[in-house]
Amino acid sequence: MATGARRLVPVSWRDVTVAAGFWGPRLATTRAVTLPLEYQQCQQTGRIDAFRLAWRDGDPNPPHIFWDSDVAKWIEAAAYSLAVQPDTALQAQLDEVIALVVAAQQPDGYLNVHFTVVEPQKRWSNLRDWHELYCAGHLMEAAVAHFTATGDRRLLDCLARYADYIGTVFGRGEGQRRGYCGHEEVELALIKLFRATGEPRYRDLAAYFIDERGAQPHYFDLEAAERDQKPLAPWYGPRHEYNQSHLPVRQQTTAEGHAVRAMYLYSGMADLAAETGDRDLLAALHALWADVTEQKMYVTGGVGSSGHGERFTSGYDLPNQTAYAETCAAIGLVFWAHRMLQLEPDRRYADVLELALYNGALSGISLDGRRFFYANPLLADPQRHQGSFAVERQEWFGCACCPPNIARLLTSLGEYVAAVGQGALWVHLFVNGEIRATVAGAPATVAVRTAYPWEGEVRLQVLAAPAAGLPLRLRIPAWAAGATLAVDGAPCPAVADASGYLTTPPLPAGATAVLTLPLLPRRVWAKPEVREDNGRVALFRGPLLYCLEELDNGPGVDQLAPVGELTAEWCPDLLGGVTVLRGQGRRRVSWSGELYRSTPPAWEEVALTAVPYALWQNRGVGQMAVWLPDAGQA
Repeated sequence: MATGARRLVPVSWRDVTVAAGFWGPRLATTRAVTLPLEYQQCQQTGRIDAFRLAWRDGDPNPPHIFWDSDVAKWIEAAAYSLAVQPDTALQAQLDEVIALVVAAQQPDGYLNVHFTVVEPQKRWSNLRDWHELYCAGHLMEAAVAHFTATGDRRLLDCLARYADYIGTVFGRGEGQRRGYCGHEEVELALIKLFRATGEPRYRDLAAYFIDERGAQPHYFDLEAAERDQKPLAPWYGPRHEYNQSHLPVRQQTTAEGHAVRAMYLYSGMADLAAETGDRDLLAALHALWADVTEQKMYVTGGVGSSGHGERFTSGYDLPNQTAYAETCAAIGLVFWAHRMLQLEPDRRYADVLELALYNGALSGISLDGRRFFYANPLLADPQRHQGSFAVERQEWFGCACCPPNIARLLTSLGEYVAAVGQGALWVHLFVNGEIRATVAGAPATVAVRTAYPWEGEVRLQVLAAPAAGLPLRLRIPAWAAGATLAVDGAPCPAVADASGYLTTPPLPAGATAVLTLPLLPRRVWAKPEVREDNGRVALFRGPLLYCLEELDNGPGVDQLAPVGELTAEWCPDLLGGVTVLRGQGRRRVSWSGELYRSTPPAWEEVALTAVPYALWQNRGVGQMAVWLPDAGQA
């Protein structure tokens, strides 16, 4: 149900079936491979058993300050998966873990393993650098997902009790702490808890945490003084920008600091604005959106250009080889874009959501579901990245936020496909499967058949509709000039309105709409202010960004300029079935001897093969490049 300023309500992930096509196999792999693997990793590293609270001083492997969040994200992903695909083994694992979490809750409602058994005397003593509220937020999200999937209230009641306890600790009342978390997450989680329970106090607590951030006197400085520490985080850059507490949120106009934290904060702000209609929050979100997408976002949809603090830097500073672009940050951008889309149905948000999903986030997991990227560079060379996890996916990380995060994104994919609003079904993503919703008070079902993004035809058959028919609002991506629409074989106008969506006539049950999007290879250039990409071009087809790998093109891929037209070729036996781009290229020829000389290098003509960026490094380690010399300037 739409509330406040929320104009679209997503169709629940429970009501979207994803089958075959591009996403079906990826989700099947996530269920069959990734979730069991992540459970095993959480077991082997001690994350799950830590909830038994058996660790004692002097024992090895003390529970870390953010282990709870890794387990919570696995719970959330498992709940999403079980709701659409029953699995007795996964159900048993989930029941076991939830029982451990519930049993670990303290008599006063507190729930955090590290600060229960390792440093109980330091509870709430360092909100700036430690992660108590961050972990609480992920546990709340897991609880809501589990309750929504199963109707089982065990974890939901446990986390509601924890939220109630948190509400007694933090606030503006007498004896309460005027604090907030250094790593945002609890804000958006509390809105989810509010929507699941209907209890306004959780929305109000989210509002407190958002409104208090950046207030003066600065809480983190006061807190540091209590610990007799300098009010400066150790290596994060400017001390308050790092965690977006340098200004009250309504005064923030530029994205600063740790990119994942920023994305989670902006998502929480958007959720609060959706509930309250707060115009000042909306104005800040618009300014922040413009800053990120017009100056600080990679062509992959990745954000956070520096590994030093995993943070945003200045506008147009988008280095390729040292790009951090953490997988979690791209996932966070998907979250934020999705929430902005609920506030304002506009394809500019859906286009960024799709860009980050298909490129910046999906690159974070291997095709077989077993290995993960933390950072996602746009230029990779094993000789220059020696010892770096940026050129080869890893099985796990000491800071393991990304693996369970990508799992929960993929298992909840249905949430991002469609929404209901203004008496219509809005289709944001073109995913093979089925959408079930309630529109104008009546059940509606649409079967979607498509091979998108490999092919541009999207066939939508209405299986059930309100008596007056079902209008469909279909996104026309900004790159899809020349899209066409037919209803039951008859051509219809395919002109999108100012929102970037076109509207079909009300369709009765049995009607079929066919949207055709032109999937032509295209070149994309960066603003000249992005110095790293001056004189270079990137290749796209539909929503997919392409790159060159050494395996296909030989060494020196970043010196290979595409020349003339590119053609798309379906390769069923490559990377599980993939469309590659082929064409002619031109590469500079090196010379032996001196490092510099007064005559320009010669060019050689070579064949060029480009593969989707999301699928790079699935066939071994080697060079990779996204930005290529522009043949028009070569």
